[in-house]
Amino acid sequence: MLKYVFQILLAAFFTWALLSPFIDNESDVDVSSQDLATSKGSQQTIKKEKPLHNVKLPDFAAFSDVKEKKHAFFDFIRPHVEAENKKILQQRATLEIARMMLEYNEPLTVKQKSDIKKILTSYKLPTTIDVLSLSQALRRVDIIPKELALMQAANESAWGTSRFARIGLNFFGQWCYKKGCGMVPRRRADEAAHEVTAFKSVRAAVSSYFKNINTHAAYKDLRSIRADLRRQQKPIEATVLTQGLLSYSERREAYIEELNTMINQNRAYFDE
Repeated sequence: MLKYVFQILLAAFFTWALLSPFIDNESDVDVSSQDLATSKGSQQTIKKEKPLHNVKLPDFAAFSDVKEKKHAFFDFIRPHVEAENKKILQQRATLEIARMMLEYNEPLTVKQKSDIKKILTSYKLPTTIDVLSLSQALRRVDIIPKELALMQAANESAWGTSRFARIGLNFFGQWCYKKGCGMVPRRRADEAAHEVTAFKSVRAAVSSYFKNINTHAAYKDLRSIRADLRRQQKPIEATVLTQGLLSYSERREAYIEELNTMINQNRAYFDE
């Protein structure tokens, strides 16, 4: 019997010895330093990766209590999400008033036209101002429920502990394609050229996320779902809009299911 046990242990050892060089333990989550061996190989020094911003972030990884960690994360991100939605609602009001005036053949003021053109340009739309163009603009110029924005931030940044969140304030996994625009993923394929966008402020990161969802062709379905809810005078529910985020992750349906589960499990934290 001991002979067979010895043979099993010996086989397991050789299997581990063969496979261990190919096991990749590198991760972009909760990694703040790299161990650099000296030429003798007997001593190690730690070189920390410097943040690309001047924002004082809470040390989310230091929380041992899950509830406290969630409270800290939501309290940190929520004000920026709410501010962005408030700005968008003001933009919507500008467009809706102008559309109503045009429907009743009322002329717009010079300031109205100027404000509207700025909004249209920021949402990557033609600057023609008429009833049709303003109706089309209102499909893009609309809120993202804070429940959805907060849960995507938590999901994409591992509750604020990821390298991209800590070093570049990127809480939403957004990419860029100009060399030097952000951080190079450690596991990026040799032929790939993308980087993970680095931001100078949390508000800039949140604003970029909102603009991405509201303008990119990949999320046209989300905007259609939202417009249908508006037309039916129904609430803009986060778990309904997630169906338009299939392109946000390679995991597709599994990603949507995970987001909806997270939203439902964390409702108690959203309004605190």
